[in-house]
Parts: sequence; C-alpha cells; structure tokens
Amino acid sequence: MSSLDWVVLVSTLTIIILYGIWKSRGKQNMESYFLGNQAMPWYIVLLSIIGTQASAITFISAPGQAYTDGMRFVQYYFGLPLAMVVLCITFVPIFHKLKVYTAYEFLEKRFDLKTRTLASFLFLVQRGLSTGISICAPSIILSSLLGWNLYWTNMIMGGMLIIYTVAGGTRAVAYTQTLQLAIIFGGMFLAGWMVVHLLPADIGFKQALQVSGKMDKLNVIVTKFDWNDKYNIWSGLIGGFFLALSYFGTDQSQVGRYLTARSVKESRMGLLMNGLVKVPMQFLILLIGAMVFVFYLYFRAPIFFNESQLARVRNTSQGPALQQLENQYNSLSTLKQQQVKDLAAALETKDAASTDIAKKALLQTDEQALAIRKEALTLMKKADPTADTNDTNYIFLHFVVNSLPKGLVGLLVAIIFLAAWGSIAAALNSLASTTVIDVYQRLYNGHATPEHYMRISKLWTLIWGVFCIVVAQFASGLGSLIEVVNILGSWFYGVTLGIFMVAFYLKRVGGTATFWAAIAAEAVVLVMYGLEQVSFLWLNAIGCILVIVFATILQPFIKKPALS
Repeated sequence: MSSLDWVVLVSTLTIIILYGIWKSRGKQNMESYFLGNQAMPWYIVLLSIIGTQASAITFISAPGQAYTDGMRFVQYYFGLPLAMVVLCITFVPIFHKLKVYTAYEFLEKRFDLKTRTLASFLFLVQRGLSTGISICAPSIILSSLLGWNLYWTNMIMGGMLIIYTVAGGTRAVAYTQTLQLAIIFGGMFLAGWMVVHLLPADIGFKQALQVSGKMDKLNVIVTKFDWNDKYNIWSGLIGGFFLALSYFGTDQSQVGRYLTARSVKESRMGLLMNGLVKVPMQFLILLIGAMVFVFYLYFRAPIFFNESQLARVRNTSQGPALQQLENQYNSLSTLKQQQVKDLAAALETKDAASTDIAKKALLQTDEQALAIRKEALTLMKKADPTADTNDTNYIFLHFVVNSLPKGLVGLLVAIIFLAAWGSIAAALNSLASTTVIDVYQRLYNGHATPEHYMRISKLWTLIWGVFCIVVAQFASGLGSLIEVVNILGSWFYGVTLGIFMVAFYLKRVGGTATFWAAIAAEAVVLVMYGLEQVSFLWLNAIGCILVIVFATILQPFIKKPALS
C-alpha cells in the first residue's frame, strides 16, 4: 500500500478506538456494561443489529460468492423479514418484561437450571468458535494480499478492538458500530461505483448488468427444490426463517443488541427495520461481486486470486507446468475480452440471434478457462498438499488492491477492520455477559458486590478476546468463510431455537423432557451433517422440529416431583 493508504487506514482505526472509549466514559455498573442502561433509541439498535450481523466476512466473501456462484446467496436472507415479525410478537415483550440480561435467564424461569446451562453452553461454544473465524477471515486475506504476517494480523485485528470493548461494554459497541457502518457503507458505495467507472468507456452500468445476466450471475431466484442445494428460494424461506429466528431470538450477541433499547417499541422498530434493510443491503453487496465478474471479463483475471499461494507453487518443481497453464488461461482471457465486447454490442442492438451466438461463444470460452483453472488447482495441491485452493475470499480484495486508486485502497482495508470489529466486539460482549450472568454469578458466586461483578465482566471480555484470537490462529484453510460461519451456526441454532419454542408454546412440557430432547436432537443434527443428507440451512429447521417432537414424546414418561 502507498503512504496515503497507510495514513487513511491508521487514522480511521484510531478515530474509532478513541470514539468508543469517549462514548463509554462515566461510571459503570452491570446494567450499563451489558445493557447500556436500556437507553438506546431504535435507530442505534438497528445499526447495532446490522453491525453485529454484517461482519468482515460479509464484505469480503459475499462479492466473491457472487463472482463464483452468482447472486443466489441472497435467498439465504428471504426468511429474515418474517422471523423479525415473529420475534417482535413473541420474544421481545417477554425478554423486556422479565428484565433479563441474557436470553438464557428466561429458560431457568420457565424450565430449570440444567436447561438454561445447556443453552448457554451451546451458545458459548458456537459463538466463541464463530468469532475466532470472524477474526481469521479478514486477517488471512490481508496477510496474503499485503504480505503481512498472519499471526500478527490476527493479534492486531482482535487486540485493538479489545481495548474499547473491555473499557466500554455494550455502549461502546453500539455507538462505534454506528460510526463504523457509516464509513463501511460509504466505502462500499465508492468501491461499487469504481467497478463500473473502471470498465471501458462505452460500457455503462446498464450494459454491465446485461452482460452479467447473460453470464448467469444475476440468478437471484432459484425455484427448483433440492434438499442438497444450499441456496434456493425454499431453503432460504424455510431454513433461512428458522436460522434468522434462532440467531436473532436466542443468540445473545443479537439479543443483547435489542435489549439495550429503551422500550419494547424501540426494540421492535429496530428489528422490523432490520428485516426491511438486510435483504436489499445483501443484494447490493452481491451485486458488487457480479460487477467485479464483468470487470474481469474485460480485464485479465489471474488464474488464482490468492497470488501469494501462486508464487509459492511457482518456486516448486510444478512451477513450469503451472506457467504453461497460466499461458493457456491468459490466452483464453484475451479471447474473452473480445467476446464480451461482441456480446455487449449485440445486446445494444437488441439483435436476439447475434446475442445468443455471442453468449454461447463467451460461455464456451469461460468453461474452457474454468477447466484449465481446475487443472491448476490440482497442480497446486500436488505441489503443496496443505494449500487452500478456494480463493473465493480473495476475489474482491484482489480487485481492491490491484485496481483502485491510492487512498481508496487504505479506506477499503480499514473497512475490513471496522466490519470485523463491529461483529466481534458485540460477540465478545455477549460471550462475557453469558459467562458472568449464566455461569459465574448463577453457579459459582451469586452474592458478590456490584464492583466485583464489573471487574469480572471486564476480565471475561478480555479472556474471550484472547480465546477468539487463539481460534483465529488455527482457522485458516476453511474455504468460503461466510459459508463456514453459517454452517457452524446451523449445527446449534435449530436446537437452541427448539428449546425456546417449547418454552413459549408448549406450556405442559417441562425442563427435563426439553433438556434430553435437545441432547438427542443435537446428536441427530450433527450426524445428518456428517452424512451430508441435506444442505446446512435445513439443519436449522430440522433441529428445532426435533426438539419439539422429542420433548412432546418424552414428557409423559417424566415423573413429576412429589409434593412435599
């Protein structure tokens, strides 16, 4: 990066840290540290919810996802608006009425301690691992593209945000997320504008959209039903509904965001607006990826976007063979550059026959290029068995680093840090609140002073921060990280949601039946994933339904405690 890029990067990050510390000034107690004194307006709640959900993975992996697989990933969010309505009717008023710090406190009031502890444990495992991956996602890409040491990048990525998260708690998280999102959306808008601006002078946004559509990258809706297809309208509406309901209703990283609102109405407004904003937001992020695909039709793309990995293979005995494949790939790229111009010209004249001929020619050449790329990936694996041959996470940042002007590169790199910080800071705050409220205070030390609990809360925020940095050091090589995080969540979210659904709607079912039903359902979910019976989104619905069914079946066999 240039000197200007470094100035932009360092200045942006410094402003965020100082702003977070400044916003968290003043006397603190448990309520202010974890709930922000329940004084947040709905728009801060909305931005905090979005900032928690939209991690760096969203802004790094999603454009690459659209580049490789089209925009059908947006269907993953189709169930979210309906889930927000259900949450506003059921979850929000109950949590506010009970004045809980965490969602899992409700489970002890409704069931018993062991069920509360089980749900807390599932959350801590899932969120702790996911947060580590959220640190690793931007770190591994930045380290590869910019030549930074991965382990130091992980430590800087996680360590800097710990400063204001430990110091300020949920108030610092919420207000910094607001400023972070303003910078993030501004930077992403500039990146999207630059993609189109850098295309040839005679190619505008309309023509780029038409080309992208003809290359099957605008496949927003897929109606074919397939259990093993990760992204179609059915898995999105049904599996996505259950996932969103569980994530926003039972994951403390999100529950903790809307519990900070000053009223039930403000919580509801924040959630409902999130339901309206999230799908268009994700659509536009994926659209940037579709435009980057068009950009690399007009300008030569590398055979593999993780160029540091390519460089390592070139220095092995497989280097000459790789170079030969690269030459073939580059020749096809040159051919595609002419063919895409022919397609654009045909589209402009609205000549259906010429458009069809140009499209088929371009698709055929693209398929040939993909076949050569596949050979190169096999060669890379042969040269280095530990090599990560999935470069989805590198596509967008390759464009940023190699195509954008000075200054804007630094801003986009800063955005990666900010997006990571927004979600990770909220996760650390929720991990600490669950650990202190549901484990430490409830099981070990329930009669300490408020000052003691404040010290313990900050200590656990620090401990979880260190834990997540350690996880990040081992999380490289997992493929498309936006999928990895969602798969990991799907292992646990459905079962946790099932526990809450029984609590809300099956009043005759007790804690013991629900506890064992959850254990059995979790085992089934993990086995089904291991056997690859269905795509991961369906695991959310399956886990939830299994808990409800198992608990209903078990309840008649549970002996009621004798009256004393």
